[in-house]
Amino acid sequence: MSNSVSTSTDKIIVDRTRAHRSKPVSKAVRATRERLQYSAQGAHVFDREMLSQHVRTVLQSALITPVVIVLVTMAGLAINQDTTLLTWGMLTLAVHALNLVLAKRVARTEFTTEEALRWRKWLLAGQIALGFCWALFALQKCDACGNTDGFYFYKVAALLVAISITAMTNFMLRQAALFSFIPTVLMLMMIAITSRNPLDYGLTAMVATALVLFYYISNRLYQSNLTLLSFQSEKDDLIAELEVANSMSDEARRRAEEANLAKSRFLASMSHELRTPLNAILGFSEVMNSEVLGPLANPTYKEYAGDIHRSGEHLLNLINEILDLSRIEAGRYDLNEEAMSLLEIAEDCIGMVQLRARTKNITIQQQFEPELPLVWVDEKSMRQVLLNLLSNAVKFTSQGGDVMVKVGWTAGGGQYVSIKDNGPGIPEEEIPVVLSAFGQGSIAIKSAEQGTGLGLPIVQAILAKHDGQFILKSKLREGTEVIAILPSTRVLQSLPAVEDAPQIERRRKSFA
Repeated sequence: MSNSVSTSTDKIIVDRTRAHRSKPVSKAVRATRERLQYSAQGAHVFDREMLSQHVRTVLQSALITPVVIVLVTMAGLAINQDTTLLTWGMLTLAVHALNLVLAKRVARTEFTTEEALRWRKWLLAGQIALGFCWALFALQKCDACGNTDGFYFYKVAALLVAISITAMTNFMLRQAALFSFIPTVLMLMMIAITSRNPLDYGLTAMVATALVLFYYISNRLYQSNLTLLSFQSEKDDLIAELEVANSMSDEARRRAEEANLAKSRFLASMSHELRTPLNAILGFSEVMNSEVLGPLANPTYKEYAGDIHRSGEHLLNLINEILDLSRIEAGRYDLNEEAMSLLEIAEDCIGMVQLRARTKNITIQQQFEPELPLVWVDEKSMRQVLLNLLSNAVKFTSQGGDVMVKVGWTAGGGQYVSIKDNGPGIPEEEIPVVLSAFGQGSIAIKSAEQGTGLGLPIVQAILAKHDGQFILKSKLREGTEVIAILPSTRVLQSLPAVEDAPQIERRRKSFA
């Protein structure tokens, strides 16, 4: 029962809820794209965001305008003692209060982009109404002031402050400052033409210049804020698309892992089914080739039987390597560990490849550290590692070449086996390919018989199961060196003292 549950649980490795979590992200991406595609109408793309920011700014600075109106009224009464200025102040405060009520209503309303245009017109109308109040202020006169310039200075200061506050608090509402104070400028212009007073001309010029300047500043602020919103929108779009891509990548990776795991399980479980017919083919073809049951009538049949036997052995080796790698990936490669001598394993493996080396006139040299302690390893696996590495060295070394095999201590107290040949070598950019499953170097393929490309991945996997390490060093046309390292935890005896063995220190530095 537990095995069936475990198997079913292992198969469900794809997070099915990921697709549900991706739906809100996909919806956000579509909404952002639609908004960016609406850019043909320019600034109207962000009307809703700009209007919302304008309302927040108006509500946050709600007390500034009333304070200015009260100060202007009090200063005017101190200069002129005209009650009409008090009426003006109350009227202006009332209009400002209506604008705040309108802003609060907009803030409480959930509006669309189309509705934002309507609310913008209402807010702009409120600002124009407030601008007419300042135009009424520009009509104020001071009969009791005589020919003094104090009242003109007072009006200039009040209007400049009003223009600056309106421009800074309403720059999100485009052209609000311009439309609000055009009536004021026109009113001052009419007064100047009627009175022909140079002071009135100067007052009109100063107010008009200030209006143009502050309109330019507010327009620049509006454009900067619009650009910032555009960048923010593009950033949100990119983040949303990245989330979708990441979700799809995770889903694809999980599905690939599921397929790879299913493949590994299938091949690992099919080991017996694949080997049994091949063993029969190999056995019967060997009997026919050896003519155990009598001579074959046709010599060609004997040649065919030999071809069948050789092809079957090649296919069996290929299947064995695939199954070994599949069992490792599926987690079914168990180690049968025992105390073994790495020196003895290396000597036995050298003896196995010695005959093949002699046929190519290759010399295998040995440099073994004497009296190495035993290591705790799986003997079959370590023999497979060394045979794969030695077979590769002999395979890719040309006629009359040399292979050097070293066994000794590592710098960390472990043991290593180094196999170095003087074959064609591997280009640096092809080393990751050679270390991958079914990967082969281009020069090696051309200069020697081809293999399956599974030897080195199996070596890496077996050493990883032993908590070891595999190192490959190669230079083009100079040769290749492979090093299989076992950690100090696998050594059953501590490392001899470095002071008593200077040669060990040199080897430690070479493999540090």
